[in-house]
Amino acid sequence: MVDIQKRFGKKMKELRKRKNLSQERLARKSGLHRTYISDIERGARNVSLKNIEKIAKALNISIIELF
Repeated sequence: MVDIQKRFGKKMKELRKRKNLSQERLARKSGLHRTYISDIERGARNVSLKNIEKIAKALNISIIELF
């Protein structure tokens, strides 16, 4: 079974790339640090609900689309 953090990070990376955003651009749009975005995409971070909301807004998608 794949770790939930890794699955979430993979999905977030897919969506970010579909929007043609770099990690740096997504970080700026979401108000988060680029290394934090990288850590999420690698499955190394347990992202909070507040930050999930920030990421969804920055990607211009609903929160549910991240899952």
